[in-house]
Amino acid sequence: MTFRSPLRAGGKQTSSNRTGTSGASRINLYEEVTTRIIVQLEEGRLPWVQPWGRVDGAGCNLALPANALTGRRYSGINILLLWGEAVARGYPTQRWLTFRQALEAGGNVRKGEHGTMVVYADRFVPETEKARAAKDGGEARVVPFLKRFTVFNVAQCEGLDDTLHGRLNTGGALPAREIVPIAEEVIAASGVDFRIGGDKAFYSPGADYVQVPPQPAFRDQINYYRTCLHELTHATGHSSRLDRRLVNTFGSKDYAREELVAEMGSAFLCTSLGIVPTVRHADYIGAWLEVLREDSRAIFGAASQASKAADWLLARHAGEQGEAGRSYGEGSAAA
Repeated sequence: MTFRSPLRAGGKQTSSNRTGTSGASRINLYEEVTTRIIVQLEEGRLPWVQPWGRVDGAGCNLALPANALTGRRYSGINILLLWGEAVARGYPTQRWLTFRQALEAGGNVRKGEHGTMVVYADRFVPETEKARAAKDGGEARVVPFLKRFTVFNVAQCEGLDDTLHGRLNTGGALPAREIVPIAEEVIAASGVDFRIGGDKAFYSPGADYVQVPPQPAFRDQINYYRTCLHELTHATGHSSRLDRRLVNTFGSKDYAREELVAEMGSAFLCTSLGIVPTVRHADYIGAWLEVLREDSRAIFGAASQASKAADWLLARHAGEQGEAGRSYGEGSAAA
């Protein structure tokens, strides 16, 4: 089975939202986030595809969201949540703070501002389980939990040092028939068998190779790289890499889930590399909506897998360049 590319040649101001979520409440949180994504899809907006920039040139700069105080970059579902909020409210930066962090930084959130929800997923072993396992033997039961946090864009704050706002990076259009060196480096560093030719873009899991049309075949040159990164994200799912079980029938829900991963992975990579594509993959929206409506956890899983795929490819590139620890998604911590 090949994975084909469709391209052709919030919350109120508060500092006390750090409560754990489990059971029915955790399910409700999944549904709340999924509903937001579904609404954006129904409006024709893909929250993981270049959700910045306005016709008049205003709007959010090209960047992955990060905590302004710690520098830690957000990952998984939080990228989508923060991207969507930034474009909806026209924030000029992707730097975020909790209410308390704004105070720690010497400023404050302006009165009347409303924050944006982000989430943190993890697991822990209750003390009672540790005691039971020690007494009876066997493994202690691990309990998953989900926390929600409220963060504010630095544009919603006052009294902050200018350095916390971050430096604007507006990217730039790719001149016709010119390459993006760093994107070429990422492709080469991946180690994936990468073939150029034909009039279709796809990843073949069985033969483990990517094929894309030559760059001049694309009406907008920049979309060549978006397509390459989309297919490379598929390739990270091979059993020798991140092992996502890619044997899925075209048109199936599993196929649609993998397309979600590849689309978000490509968007995360494009942002990390400063690439601004122009095409939105609208062909799969119907299938995505069906999956998300049936499974409120699907978008969480896809976003997490997309982050891992992008991190894997960027880490390979960092290794080739002799750099250490280059990664934009350090875990799934919210702040």
